[in-house]
Amino acid sequence: MSKRVRVAVLLGGRSSEHEISLASARSVLEALDPERYETVTVEIGRDGRWELGTGSDDGSVAETLPVPTSKVPATLGEVDVVFPVLHGPFGEDGTVQGLLELAGVPYVGAGVLGSALAMDKDVFKAVMRDRGIPVTRNITLRQGQAPENPFGYPVFVKPARLGSSVGITKVGSENELGPAVELAFRHDEKVLVEEFVSGVEVECGVLGNEKPIASLPGEIVSHGFQGADWYDFSAKYEEGGMDLIVPPRLPQETIERVQELAVRSFVAGECEGMARVDFFVRDEREVLLNELNTIPGFTATSVYAKLFEDSGIPYAELVDRLVQLALERHERRSRLSY
Repeated sequence: MSKRVRVAVLLGGRSSEHEISLASARSVLEALDPERYETVTVEIGRDGRWELGTGSDDGSVAETLPVPTSKVPATLGEVDVVFPVLHGPFGEDGTVQGLLELAGVPYVGAGVLGSALAMDKDVFKAVMRDRGIPVTRNITLRQGQAPENPFGYPVFVKPARLGSSVGITKVGSENELGPAVELAFRHDEKVLVEEFVSGVEVECGVLGNEKPIASLPGEIVSHGFQGADWYDFSAKYEEGGMDLIVPPRLPQETIERVQELAVRSFVAGECEGMARVDFFVRDEREVLLNELNTIPGFTATSVYAKLFEDSGIPYAELVDRLVQLALERHERRSRLSY
């Protein structure tokens, strides 16, 4: 029998999505066939401390490490591939990917640039516009700038580089704009004021390296529990917070347009491995890119996994393909001369 592939699952993290990451990572660990994969875990606490675990069911911890430390790259360098299941800042933004590049270890998902670009919604949209991909309109405010809004109301105000609907406000009138901008600035030094798009919210999964494929898209029907009439944190993560309709209730040509733009944005954004691309569809026809997530929620019941399951790729196979894509990219890039 050939040697088992050693996989380190990187989980937790310092962001507000710490608990979501733990749930995603449990699903990944359960899906990795123990006959083919040997797993360890590296858990990053909300305080930024790293714990090396055994990957076993009892969740036993090998040792706790402060960061930075030489032991983390050394430990990660001893495995065949790293599967980062981290959401938001300090995980999905290129920082951990840079560490893995320094350690010289293959890892699942987008590289340093793709991760950092997708996390910064301001720069990401600029790149998409340059590549002819239609995006929602926005202006960007930096600290010290007075709040402004050229789009009329309602608008969304959001931190430029934060995941998962934290610090976002749907603003209905001018007197709400200042407090919304102030809230967003608590989370980031750059804030977006973004036009409100009335339409259907649609998400699409992408999988692959040089020849990425799109999943069937899914329509999001949100039932936010915090009184929000948009897809907020509670709608995303609480039981019954949303329904996913696959395929969406849209004309076939619009569905194909969503898939085409999902793949085009994945390539333009220097992504590899996986991404979930989020769109608004206005009047059943006009498709606008909202954002791209390089490490989407990854439980077996998450949108990304469900979209591929409905497209004929079950969860265990999806996880397996992502590990193989990571190894393939590392092998391909190892042939480059520096």
